[in-house]
Amino acid sequence: MSATRTPAAGHPTAPTGTTAPTSTTAPTGTAPTPQRRGVRIGPVGLAWRPRVFGMSVGAVVVALLLVVLGVAIGSTWITPDVVVRSLLGLGSGPDAFIVTTLRLPRVLTGALVGVTLAVAGALTQTFTRNPLGTPDIIGVTSGASVGAVAAVVLGGGSYAVGSAVLGGGIPVAATVGALVAAVAVYGLGWRGGVQSYRLVLVGIGVSATLDAVTSYLLVRAQITQATAASQWLVGSLASTSWSSVWPLLIVTVVAVPIALATSAALGIGQLGDEVAVGVGLGIQRHRLLVIALAVVLTAAAVAAAGPVGFVAFVVPQIALRLAGTNRPPLLLSAALGAVLVLGADLLARSAFPWQVPVGIVTTVIGAPYLIWLLVRHRKEMSR
Repeated sequence: MSATRTPAAGHPTAPTGTTAPTSTTAPTGTAPTPQRRGVRIGPVGLAWRPRVFGMSVGAVVVALLLVVLGVAIGSTWITPDVVVRSLLGLGSGPDAFIVTTLRLPRVLTGALVGVTLAVAGALTQTFTRNPLGTPDIIGVTSGASVGAVAAVVLGGGSYAVGSAVLGGGIPVAATVGALVAAVAVYGLGWRGGVQSYRLVLVGIGVSATLDAVTSYLLVRAQITQATAASQWLVGSLASTSWSSVWPLLIVTVVAVPIALATSAALGIGQLGDEVAVGVGLGIQRHRLLVIALAVVLTAAAVAAAGPVGFVAFVVPQIALRLAGTNRPPLLLSAALGAVLVLGADLLARSAFPWQVPVGIVTTVIGAPYLIWLLVRHRKEMSR
């Protein structure tokens, strides 16, 4: 004999053959899951994250302040109000000439170098899902350096930023060198696909080989060419002019928006190759696009100022921790890259009795961070 359960008062049962309606509201005491808002401008779609937006705005403000301060500081101090008027086209006289012709190209080059290297590092670190997967590590920077040094040494041109060689030859040679290095790393790392750890290991080997080629070119060069190329190889903004700003600016304006347009695909790639393929993302095509963007951005920066070390490595990781996201945000990385290079160049010009190349300062900042990251990873692996 089975007992029949009767419905409690106020809770009628559903008729036979029908399904009781389910409530679409969240249970009592729980908040409904908010839908993430975003901003779309043409093909570029960005998720709305208040923390990332606030950090990005703050970094942009700091970068603008460093631009004004970087133009004001020099052998002759120029007050910030005169700098701002000159930047707005309202200044005149010797101060305006110093601002717009002598100092502004260096500051703009530093800001653009920081933006391009940081975005390139954020792209490669994201698609490899490895903090070591940066243009510095995987050989792109070394390839660009080989191309640029070959243009200086084998081309017989002097290293003057305003010269025809740098205005046309070195950017092209740096791009070709970076592209050849990227193709070599990608080809040697291919085993039915590309895994991040294999890409990093192959990149380290390719970087060492390309650094040896650069050393060989310096040995074979004339003393004046070798001296100029050696100074350039540590990353320097000392000889920049408007002829080095424009190519870098064009690359930044074209490549950075394309990189932002890949933001959604980068987020999907973080979920793993199987999930990405399952939702219809072409993994290899996407990776080729990311590598191409990283190559172009890195080559433009290296052609303008030399291989400014550790910017592509450190900045995306700082942006990742400030934003609290699962991958380095591109906009915040770009702004922080400008802040780092501008701040390093300002420190290099003002904290020492002689001008120190900006690449030395960024290396002093980035090398301890790399050591800390390796030690931390080793401790996590030993647990």
